Amino acid sequence: MSQKKMITEEQVKEGLSYVIEPDLKKNLIEANLVSDIKIEGNNVAFVLRVNNPAMHNRKRIVDACEHYLKQHVSEDIDAHIEVKPLSEKPNDREPEQRKHMSKVKHVVAVASGKGGVGKSTVTANLAAGLVKKGYKVGLIDADIYGPSMPMMFDVVHDKPGVVEVDGRRMMTPVESPWGVKMISIGFFADPEQAVVWRGPMATKALQQMFQDVHWGDLDYMLIDLPPGTGDVHLTLVNEAPLTGAIVVSTPQAVALSDAKKGVSMFQLENINVPVLGIVENMSYFVPEDAPDKRYHIFGKDGAKNLAEDLNVNLLGQIPLVQSIREASDAGRPAVLQGDTIQARELMKFTEEVVRTLQEKKMSKV
Repeated sequence: MSQKKMITEEQVKEGLSYVIEPDLKKNLIEANLVSDIKIEGNNVAFVLRVNNPAMHNRKRIVDACEHYLKQHVSEDIDAHIEVKPLSEKPNDREPEQRKHMSKVKHVVAVASGKGGVGKSTVTANLAAGLVKKGYKVGLIDADIYGPSMPMMFDVVHDKPGVVEVDGRRMMTPVESPWGVKMISIGFFADPEQAVVWRGPMATKALQQMFQDVHWGDLDYMLIDLPPGTGDVHLTLVNEAPLTGAIVVSTPQAVALSDAKKGVSMFQLENINVPVLGIVENMSYFVPEDAPDKRYHIFGKDGAKNLAEDLNVNLLGQIPLVQSIREASDAGRPAVLQGDTIQARELMKFTEEVVRTLQEKKMSKV
């Protein structure tokens, strides 16, 4: 008398791979929605997470699981399925469980409490530095009222393309000469014309940048936020699957006060986005004719001390060097300038961001 073959976990996963999560449009295994598989004879138990836990949706997906397990594993299988909802917050989901940007590993917002601290310059150089290290990088210029990324990457006159994905028309980002893919309201507005939009219009534009652009596979997505806190920031934390946030400040007291508010915004209970750290821009002045000298014209170690007070990382201290501004105006980020003090410090900052994200990922395992 032949013995029945034991059911294996691989067989269960194979059977469940035929079931599509209706909202995510991915199979259960591809979307990493099945966990805690336990097998005893013909009894199979597992936890299933779904995007919509309403009763009608739950029954439909459970019925599908049972059908395909019987069809592809064993007619005698007895499935015990515990259905749980996926988190409603995008940043609490794994990349493959997202509706949008499901092929982006890390989504990082770059913010500042006030304008004029060089947030966009820092973001552009971080993007270029990541590409220099071999990563695939996207950038959303979410500074709706003052888009500057097209100029900083010398793509002012470029326009996004259009592609059809799964029967849906989507935009394709502009790719800069340095390999950064980007989308910006600056591609759709007259460079000489001010963008005068009320909050709902700005919110809608930002949502389209997340939802209607075909980004493809990316290691990093950077989002350059407008200064302060407002509608765009709230839309971001509700719509974007943020891995973390970086806050940019200069060393003087007034900027540090606003940077502190920026950090506290991301730490609010209803937002709860990890702050990867603070980067101090214009940390010290380096004269072109005396590169070994440093002048702390905005104060010394202000952001460093703030980072210690708030118990967050200091990600870097970027010098105030004329060529950083010149590089931004020319559309070639300063991190690409070879063996210069600004390129070295910007690359150190880039490496610290990568290290912090890797450390954060390991802590979740």
